[in-house]
Amino acid sequence: MDTELKRQVFDTEQVPAAHRFGLWLDMLAGTPGLMRVRTEHADNFVARSEFLDLGPMQLVRHRYPSLDGVRTRKLIQRSDADYYVLALTLAGTGVADQDGQRGVCRPGDFTFYDCARPQELSHHGDDGHQPVSSVVAFIPYDALPLTRRRLAPLFAGRMSGTEGVGALLADYLIRLSAHPEQYHAADAERLAGVGLDLVSTMLGRHLVSEDAVPTEVRRRALLAQVRSHVRQQLGDAALSPQSVADAHHVSLRSLHRLFEAEETTVAAYIRDERLERCRRDLADPALGDRPIQAIAGRWGFRDKAHFSRAFRTAYGETPQAYRARHLDPARIVNTAASAINSEQTY
Repeated sequence: MDTELKRQVFDTEQVPAAHRFGLWLDMLAGTPGLMRVRTEHADNFVARSEFLDLGPMQLVRHRYPSLDGVRTRKLIQRSDADYYVLALTLAGTGVADQDGQRGVCRPGDFTFYDCARPQELSHHGDDGHQPVSSVVAFIPYDALPLTRRRLAPLFAGRMSGTEGVGALLADYLIRLSAHPEQYHAADAERLAGVGLDLVSTMLGRHLVSEDAVPTEVRRRALLAQVRSHVRQQLGDAALSPQSVADAHHVSLRSLHRLFEAEETTVAAYIRDERLERCRRDLADPALGDRPIQAIAGRWGFRDKAHFSRAFRTAYGETPQAYRARHLDPARIVNTAASAINSEQTY
């Protein structure tokens, strides 16, 4: 039986206000990010952290009051330091300092640093009172294909999470950390792999040395970009292998080669994603009054006969039969409930 991703929620509101900051410091001591923290909210430190264990990578979604932190060499010796930290600012302004480099991060920005080196950081709300939030990834050294020496120029720098691979990575981390209940424990390693490929590719591009990233890592990262693009453009009837290739500045031949290891083609992937969206809508009681052709058109099928044939080939029955089989029981239940309510009313 499938189980959800392994996660742990840490909420200081479970204890009295006077003990909240101390509880937060105890939690922090158990992570690779052990720091000495200062805050003006120590008397009532309302904070929440949700930890997701993905095997090769750990994600933490934080919400906490404004604070400042410093990680000294003594603190490094007291913690497991063989990690990188990638932090995405969601709310507030973060400032990171390491090895003489400084990055100022606003919502949508990433910063990246090495847990084995001293550092300083601050994260403050706009007015000093609003809570701030972030998504943090703890990444073991050996999970990235780039050496610490190669990555050093990026420590404490700012990287955009609103464009290119950075935007795809930010969206991935936000969705995964916001809805972990939608994923299964058996998928943890695969989910981490996708995230690490995107991280490696983003870092490689900021180093202007993408060749330092192994070919297979770059291939998987590009594949994730292509899939995301397809899902966002499914309603566009003009979506095609050629338009996908053009959007990613690769040749059509290269795009087809990208899918060779996926046991499908680009065109088949587009068709299957469209059919899956149609299938979901046809089984949705809230869309029960929407014409089938309107649902098909919403997801890029403009020809009624073509849609019907493709749906029947994929699911073994016509769209009409599929909708009737899934919605009729719901309508019967609703009708019966209405009858009962009417009898009780009169």
